[in-house]
Amino acid sequence: MAEKEEDKGFVIKDKRRFTSEEEAGKETRAESEAGKEEKAERKPSEPGPEKKAGEAGRERPLPEVSMATFIFSLSSSALVLLGEIQEPETNETHVDLGLAKQIIDTLGMLEEKTKGNLDKDEEQLLKSVLYDLRMRYVQKSSGK
Repeated sequence: MAEKEEDKGFVIKDKRRFTSEEEAGKETRAESEAGKEEKAERKPSEPGPEKKAGEAGRERPLPEVSMATFIFSLSSSALVLLGEIQEPETNETHVDLGLAKQIIDTLGMLEEKTKGNLDKDEEQLLKSVLYDLRMRYVQKSSGK
């Protein structure tokens, strides 16, 4: 019976009363060390909560890293911020023209800085994505 209690670990209950909200939010040394001990006691084959959450995001393989995927990634972010497509995590749409403009400007800077260094397909992709995003931004910002 003593072995079962040891497997459960231990729980620290802080019964102190705080006078200010700042003190209530501070982590105590005992809580910090308890977390470290819990991680150390965990067997390597047992994934912790942080590992389980990370695995949930990797259900499908990641695409190859290339200029095209980078451009598509930035353009997708801009489309979400323009309210053209839903956010993948929340399935909600919202508009943030300031951040959308920043991403569009970043793509414009990328076009300028990589001039002469991209192959024809990459160059054409970047130009067409930029044109499309700029037109959508103008429509959204003019209220149409």
